[in-house]
Amino acid sequence: MGPRCAKPSTSRHTVKFHNQIVWITGASSGIGEALAYAFAREGARLVLSSRRVAELERVRAQCARPANHVVVPLDVTHSDTFPAIVAEVLARCGRIDVLVNNAGVSQRALASDTTPEVERLLMEIDYFGPVALTKAVLPSMRVRGAGHVVVVSSVMGYVGTPNRSTYAAAKHALHGYFDSLRAETWREGIQVTIACPGYVRTAVSANALGPRGEQHGRTDDTHSSGIAPERCAAAIVRGVARRREEVHVGGWEVSGIYLKRFVPWLFSRIVRRMNFSGNDRR
Repeated sequence: MGPRCAKPSTSRHTVKFHNQIVWITGASSGIGEALAYAFAREGARLVLSSRRVAELERVRAQCARPANHVVVPLDVTHSDTFPAIVAEVLARCGRIDVLVNNAGVSQRALASDTTPEVERLLMEIDYFGPVALTKAVLPSMRVRGAGHVVVVSSVMGYVGTPNRSTYAAAKHALHGYFDSLRAETWREGIQVTIACPGYVRTAVSANALGPRGEQHGRTDDTHSSGIAPERCAAAIVRGVARRREEVHVGGWEVSGIYLKRFVPWLFSRIVRRMNFSGNDRR
């Protein structure tokens, strides 16, 4: 089973997540890695998950108090394994205070070119996986009458642009599901936060899926000039600490959320004039 989470410290700190168990998926790189460092600095004891165990161990070793954190491999496309993995985390750590659904993959393909198999894979990773893991964790939060579910969505959870059709669909679906879940669970002491980053300097564009599932393989210009993942993570951690329902973080592209909401006709005109083939919105 591996080492257990470290026992709670008896010393007092002024950190936001002192001795809280924070489980982060997609923690081996990008925003997930930055979230690991940020939560660890705030006193959390981490459960780090992704498919890449060696990278998770690297991240764990670079966190504050690395001995306090554990690595638990997880593939978000294998939801049938989630109940056993959740049971393992509870056995090792005793509880789950915060679940951060961060694992995801982006898209670089026209809707007309994307195969049904790739569309299903995108939905499995970006929507069904987070939903299934959350449902596996919820019973333990309900027993305790406390817990916080965090979903790393995107500006694309509000807007649609060329070459992102299925990705946008998955992120829109996350908003509908987790907004509803928040309305159902608040009386039980369970919070839900949806984070909506814009352009962030990570490998998400290089790892994005093409029309037949091939990797995009290059970093987009807007992506390389986006905000640092550390800034994104700091905003998300701050929002979770304040129990915000949503966190919007990024540059000018975040204004697209409000343009789409209040002047959709103007947003449509702007997006028609923009070339998104080489751009990325997480």
